[in-house]
Amino acid sequence: MHPSVVTTSPVSEAVRQALEISLRGAQELLPQDAWIGKLVRSEASGQPLRIKLGLDPTAPDIHIGHTVVLNKLRQLQDLGHQVIFLIGDFTGLIGDPSGRNDTRPPLTPGQIRANAETYYRQASLVLDPARTEIRYNSEWSEPLGAAGMIQLAAKYTVARMMERDDFHKRFASGQSISVHEFLYPLMQGYDSVALKSDLELGGTDQKFNLLMGRHLQQEYGQEPQCVLTMPLLVGTDGVEKMSKSKNNYIGIAEDANTMYAKVLSISDPLMWNWYQLLSFRSLAEIQALQAEVAQGRNPKDAKVLLAKEITTRFHSAAAADAAEQDFMHRSRGGVPEQIPQLSLPGAPLGIGALLKRANLAPSTSEAQRLIDGGGVRIDGSVVSDKGLRLGAGTYVLQVGKRRFARVVLT
Repeated sequence: MHPSVVTTSPVSEAVRQALEISLRGAQELLPQDAWIGKLVRSEASGQPLRIKLGLDPTAPDIHIGHTVVLNKLRQLQDLGHQVIFLIGDFTGLIGDPSGRNDTRPPLTPGQIRANAETYYRQASLVLDPARTEIRYNSEWSEPLGAAGMIQLAAKYTVARMMERDDFHKRFASGQSISVHEFLYPLMQGYDSVALKSDLELGGTDQKFNLLMGRHLQQEYGQEPQCVLTMPLLVGTDGVEKMSKSKNNYIGIAEDANTMYAKVLSISDPLMWNWYQLLSFRSLAEIQALQAEVAQGRNPKDAKVLLAKEITTRFHSAAAADAAEQDFMHRSRGGVPEQIPQLSLPGAPLGIGALLKRANLAPSTSEAQRLIDGGGVRIDGSVVSDKGLRLGAGTYVLQVGKRRFARVVLT
């Protein structure tokens, strides 16, 4: 159940709209009354609120599921608040144990530096760089030193730490928990103290760490931050959370044609969830679009708008228009204008070996499986003979709907 707008006292329309934007697609806003109070105070004083998102540079495969929290940050940025994109170059050395059933291997300083270089560029695909405060938590974490770390550790009990779900489960099942893992939520919470954060964002798996920030701010005499958690995006299969290992993801670095086609492949019900979490359209626009579909408009029209919006964000409007034309061309059985081209010696060559050498199948056995499934075409004709051998010539190979190669076989 997503949170809904509830106010306990009269507020201005601007505050009400800000609350609605905050809650859009969110899982939890804790505590909501405190956030309303901060919004009211900000409106009265003209002082923007400080809104924090921290990410450790662990070099994950960045996909659009990772941008859900960044999208929320951008929405709050557009309201005029100060967003802080925090790169956890210090906490990355510890390793976040959230959701883990084992100890995460810490990264080396060299890996941290290399990964951190890419993070701001990735975040800038969603955030406005000119209005974003970029910070690194080594700035205040390293100066703490041993004495400061001990003083920080004294502000939280082992019993409270063991209430954390992943620690509790690991302890109960006899799996090891390293002492340094207890430091992670403490250091993340201390980031909120150092930045005087009014609101911290994170995925639902970060709730314990986010609440630690509230606790430590109170310990250090600060007004505690509010906490906003966002759900994990369901992947293109409509079942599992988006993940490269599940092959249900859309990478933000994928080419425009693939990105556009993958968005169009999702189900109609999932589309509306994606609109809430990924689109920058207003809720009123989305609701109007839903009403039109309910009254008979083709849902594909709405999906095309979403596909073009997402593709434009990570590429350009021109690339999104070209991707739309490419998709329409392919849906009519055509071959895309730009496909990989390569020359291969060895004619005559078996179809399985040819698909493998053209990088359209990982192995000859997988190529044969694809042929059995009717997923392989040569010059538009379905291949059914796994023993087919091709002589010298030029061929357009196709696997599935989206993978092509033009091969000159010699």
